[in-house]
Amino acid sequence: MKAKNCLIFGGSGQIGRQLIRKLTKSNYRVTVVTRNIHQKSYVIKTQANAGYIDIVEANIFDEKKIRKLFEKADICINLIGILFEKRGGNSFKNIHSIFPSLLAKLCKEYKLKHFIHISALGINEAVDSKYAISKLEGEKNIIDNFSLITILRPSIVYSIDDNFTTSFMTILNRLPCFPLYHNGKTKFMPIHCSDLTDIIFHIISNRIYSNVVECVGPETITFREILEKLLKLIDKKRILFPLPLLIANLSASFFQLLPKPLITKDQIKLLKYDNITSGKYKTNSDLGIPSKKFFDTEVKKYSYMWKEGGQFSTEKYKNKETP
Repeated sequence: MKAKNCLIFGGSGQIGRQLIRKLTKSNYRVTVVTRNIHQKSYVIKTQANAGYIDIVEANIFDEKKIRKLFEKADICINLIGILFEKRGGNSFKNIHSIFPSLLAKLCKEYKLKHFIHISALGINEAVDSKYAISKLEGEKNIIDNFSLITILRPSIVYSIDDNFTTSFMTILNRLPCFPLYHNGKTKFMPIHCSDLTDIIFHIISNRIYSNVVECVGPETITFREILEKLLKLIDKKRILFPLPLLIANLSASFFQLLPKPLITKDQIKLLKYDNITSGKYKTNSDLGIPSKKFFDTEVKKYSYMWKEGGQFSTEKYKNKETP
């Protein structure tokens, strides 16, 4: 059987790397577009055997260059997204609205068999967030320009390579206290990265076309509960305190000036809304591929890196003589 060709944008992140491994093991050939081949290629090229992966350096808005990549592609997968806007960098509108629209038009022009796009959960409700507005606009642009699509809306995606659990464990390890935005009541349904890539692979393999699929993990957890679970996993006790909205916004005004902000004013707006299934769209369970991995169990596998003494810091190793 002739190998299908997948064109992936955003393949160097946690989702992309795991997805590449799954695809190439099943005889899919993958072309990964990266903006900096010198920084990213050493990671990407280790995800598959030689001959199954090509790495192309390109500005994603260089239509002339990326157009050529569609000539041999069967499937296009867009994993690109940003959580905050940088001064002098790309905006939410550019990345989440304009770029997906360009990909959808090229998919139509070159008659691709499938376009899979990663959006975000809970964006319908977050009407005052620039992030959510740009995501919704991007979805609409895709639907208007191409029909053979699947739009995935995951909740928080976590793994050893994420910027969520790892960042919070680092901060909780260093600071004596941590603020709870909106009293820590925001609900999430975190999904492990491997569960999400299983869903994507299932959709590709079975040619499932659906405007929107909500991708969630097997449990609902509040923001406070997530922090408490992380503290327990790294054996730390910290003060978690509710932060008034005015002070939260003032602190976010400062944090968002940093290269990698802890929180931004737009993210505080997002935290007003629960990040759980809406009941309006299909879920991964409806597609016959429910998530299997639970937050505590999976994070425990790598949380030892934030413990004093590392993985040998548990009780069973205490007070034992060194052989």
